[in-house]
Amino acid sequence: MTQQATPARPARRSTLRRVLPLLIAAWLVLEIWLLTVVASAAGWFTVLLLLLGGVFLGGWLIKRAGMRAFSAAVEQSRDPKPRQAQTPTTMTVLAGVLLILPGFLSDALALTLLFPPTRALWRAGARRAAEGALRSTAPVGDDRFADAMRLQEQLRIHRPGSTVIQGEVVEPGTGPRPDTEYRPPITG
Repeated sequence: MTQQATPARPARRSTLRRVLPLLIAAWLVLEIWLLTVVASAAGWFTVLLLLLGGVFLGGWLIKRAGMRAFSAAVEQSRDPKPRQAQTPTTMTVLAGVLLILPGFLSDALALTLLFPPTRALWRAGARRAAEGALRSTAPVGDDRFADAMRLQEQLRIHRPGSTVIQGEVVEPGTGPRPDTEYRPPITG
C-alpha cells in the first residue's frame, strides 16, 4: 500500500484581500452614479468645473505639503532637536491625491483628511492598524503589511551606521589653497 500525496492547499487569503476588489467596484459605481445625479441636477458643465477645481486644489495641496516638509527638513538640519512636532504632510498629500481623482465621494473623503478633528480620527485608526500589524501572530511571509511594519520597527530600533562625525564647512576661496603640485611616489 502506497501513500498518495495530498495536493497542497493554497494559503488562505485574508478577508481584506477577498473583499477589497468588491469595495473598489462598489466605490466606482457610487462615484459614477453620484456624478450623473449631480450632473442631472446642476448640469454637466458645472460638474466639469467642480472636477477641474478639485484637480487644481489637489495639486495646490500637494505642492504646499511638499514645501512644508522641505522647510521642516531644513529647520531640522539647522537646529536638530530630538522631538520636533511632525508636520501633517502625509494626510495632506493623500487628501490632495483624493481631490485629484474624479468623483465627489473621493472629494468628501479628502475633506475629512484635511479637517483637524476628523484627521485625528484617521490618524488614530492608522495607528491602531499599525500596532495590530506589529502584534500580528501571522508567520513571516504570510501578511506583507505585518512584515513591513515589523521591518520598519526593527530599523527604527537598530539604526546601522549612525555615527556622527564633527566637521566644519569651509567656503571655497576663503580657506587655504589645496596643494595640487605633482610629487613622485616615495620609494624606499
